[in-house]
Amino acid sequence: MVKILAVLPRSSADLAGIHGGDVLLSINGNAINDVLDYRFYLTDTSVSLTLRRGEAEYTVHLNKGEYDDIGLEFETPLMDKKHSCTNRCVFCFIDQLPPGMRETLYFKDDDDRLSFLHGNYVTLTNLTDADIDRIIKMHISPVNVSVHTTNPDLRVKMMKNKHAGEVLAYLQRMADAGIALCTQIVLCKNLNDGAELERTMRDLSGYYPALRSCAIVPVGLTKYREKLYPLQPFSAEDCTAVIRQVQDFGDRCLQKYGTRLFYCSDEFYVRAGLPLPSDGHYEDYSQIENGVGMLTSLESEFDFELEDPDGLWEAEHASRTVSIATGVAAYDHICKLAQKLETRVPWLKVHVYRIVNRFFGESVTVAGLLTGQDVLSQLSEKALGDELLFPAVMLRADGDIFLDDMTPEQLSSALNVPVRAVKNNGAELMKAMLGIQ
Repeated sequence: MVKILAVLPRSSADLAGIHGGDVLLSINGNAINDVLDYRFYLTDTSVSLTLRRGEAEYTVHLNKGEYDDIGLEFETPLMDKKHSCTNRCVFCFIDQLPPGMRETLYFKDDDDRLSFLHGNYVTLTNLTDADIDRIIKMHISPVNVSVHTTNPDLRVKMMKNKHAGEVLAYLQRMADAGIALCTQIVLCKNLNDGAELERTMRDLSGYYPALRSCAIVPVGLTKYREKLYPLQPFSAEDCTAVIRQVQDFGDRCLQKYGTRLFYCSDEFYVRAGLPLPSDGHYEDYSQIENGVGMLTSLESEFDFELEDPDGLWEAEHASRTVSIATGVAAYDHICKLAQKLETRVPWLKVHVYRIVNRFFGESVTVAGLLTGQDVLSQLSEKALGDELLFPAVMLRADGDIFLDDMTPEQLSSALNVPVRAVKNNGAELMKAMLGIQ
């Protein structure tokens, strides 16, 4: 049962006499405990809602379109509290945060409902057999799973949860029921790499066609690791070996299944100093949110726009100088795109600045973990031109603040230049470089 916060005026729920403060007990006899129950059972075109007002229960009947909203609002989007992580993973990035950051950054999410609604990854350790039954009944698909290893004992060791190994059985149950599985492996040197990685890829490939893809990403290590498990960074040689191993296995999957299934994140290629794979390697870019193919996709979109005879770059404009702040990992690639555009547009000058992550430590090279203070301190004496661009992933989802709570407006004021957050899209990047709103 869930409490109704408010009812939209003149909605079907309002016209049926439902009030804010009422408690929703069931829909068509099915108990409602959270947003998944609510959305699933509300798809019927004829619904009976059982509610409670004070001590009295009452029922309303509604006829509606399959996906029509009836106008109920709840205290939280989940209609329930978020499920926090019960693991103590040796590679957990949140355990490596310094003190004093905003409280929400320390919350460890491991909620299967957010996996379905927002693409978050879950470890399965919070789930019960009843939860898997519900996923299968509702055909909640895809489910995004942080696997890390299919060796049960090693998974227990890495996640410090005695149930971490046994819940791997849920993968087979979901696969048998036709639930699509998108997976990821956070790779830790001398733990789940090498032969263990080979085993994990082999085991996961056995779930095909339920297995849609798997991203292999290197563990992120900040400078705040005192008293934590002694993890080591991957060297360039290590990264090269991982890439070869994953590509070889992916080639075999491509031959057997028609899809490679397994992909290394861009960070492995950057650290190894190797060129990124071509656009076709990533197929449908199913793991782009995990940093897999993000740079290749950006360049492909940028080049497509650049080759369009009526492209954005043809627009007339007064002389313009623009600057771009980006992370170490993407720096060379952004420079390459800037140079391509400059050769086509004589009135444009682009300065690309590499921002070193001093807040978390220089081994953290992705743009999404840069802070406003690092951008400010490293650009305060630089020529920034007419506008400063930076990747939108530096801001939280609401687009209002950096990780250190600095706002874009504060950064703009301190640097005395307009700033603009740019989405990871080649056309959007080109528009921003050219000054097109």
